[in-house]
Amino acid sequence: MIEFTFWDILRNLLLAARWTILLSLVSFVGGGLVGLLIMFMRVSRNRVLAGVARLYIEIFQGTPLLMQLFLSFFGLALLGMTVPAWLAAGLALILWSASFLAEIWRGCVEAIAKGQWEASASLGMGRLQQMAYVILPQALRIAVAPTVGFSVQVVKGTALTSIIGFVELTKAGTAVTNATFQPFLVYGLVAIIYFALCWPLSKSSQFLERKLNAAHHH
Repeated sequence: MIEFTFWDILRNLLLAARWTILLSLVSFVGGGLVGLLIMFMRVSRNRVLAGVARLYIEIFQGTPLLMQLFLSFFGLALLGMTVPAWLAAGLALILWSASFLAEIWRGCVEAIAKGQWEASASLGMGRLQQMAYVILPQALRIAVAPTVGFSVQVVKGTALTSIIGFVELTKAGTAVTNATFQPFLVYGLVAIIYFALCWPLSKSSQFLERKLNAAHHH
């Protein structure tokens, strides 16, 4: 039997963690772009657009991410499309992230005082100009902390992609455990790596929240 040293195990897990980080970034950036579009639809005066956006948010927030991963992986395969695990994982996480980011950002936009809309309308601005020059810059400040906070959920969400065969940190942990028969050590290290990825994000979210609140009150 091959002997695995502690460093072999750690190295394998850290190599897999690169995929966790990459998938998190892709999901977060992609989810942000889709989420921005959904948020604009959600706050739109067009009832149909707002309704579609609301339905989208309810579907993706109201069903387990695991189901969404299965559907993107096996559902597309049923249509005769060969979907690699990384593509299905990325797609599902982007759509899932978008539903939460859209809702976070909608809350931030709606937190801006009605007077701001009225004042900018009296300057003859159209709705898009109001959004771009008056509302979004203010909403952005409120949105920073919860957005960074949500990135922690995205990192943790990537762990579920191991189910459809995407080799990230959790999947690698299982493989290394099967090879070394040291589940306590391996999953202990996996947990520490996740903590190392998530802790700075949640701390910076709290820090930004305090900082921006202080700036807001001054």
